[in-house]
Amino acid sequence: MPKVTAHMSISLDGFVAGPRQTREEPLGVRGEELHTWHIGAPTNDVDRAMTERILAPRGAYIMGRNMYAPDRGEWGAEMWRGWWGEDPPYHAPVFVLTHYPAESIEMEGGTTFHFVTSFDEAMERALAAAGDDTVTIAGGASAVRQGFEAGVIDEIMLNHAPVVLGGGETPFAGLGDLQLEIVEQHASPHATHVVYRVVR
Repeated sequence: MPKVTAHMSISLDGFVAGPRQTREEPLGVRGEELHTWHIGAPTNDVDRAMTERILAPRGAYIMGRNMYAPDRGEWGAEMWRGWWGEDPPYHAPVFVLTHYPAESIEMEGGTTFHFVTSFDEAMERALAAAGDDTVTIAGGASAVRQGFEAGVIDEIMLNHAPVVLGGGETPFAGLGDLQLEIVEQHASPHATHVVYRVVR
């Protein structure tokens, strides 16, 4: 079975997105500050290496509707095609969790977005698509939390940014029994990157 991973930038107070997410503020108020370490061109070797690592090829991805699209509810007349332009960085099948099924969208570079209505279905299809390659839950908070609840995540990289948001979305709500151990840590002036293994 392929390894299942996740990665998220996270504030010092445990949030991966700020409060009041909107189309204009898709990461919530001040949420973009969590990603300063890799937005644009990283300015040091540590952040550059971590950016390359999260962009390395995977067999398949899972993400939440909130990460894929800015709006809630039914899809509009013209289907949203993601934040990333015509050549998203995934280059693999991406299974988007949503309450509202839609036709798959093929993009350039090998990325195809599939819209599924349950985490179990998304995981089953991602594992089948990935073969022996890694499946990564790319976010947001709810998708990663569902991965932990289902017991499928083997490893998570958290990029700890020196930011306090005071509220927002957390992947760890209700996961009081989750046990993690540190397997790697790398620090830069902009973030501390820690890889955790799930203890089972």
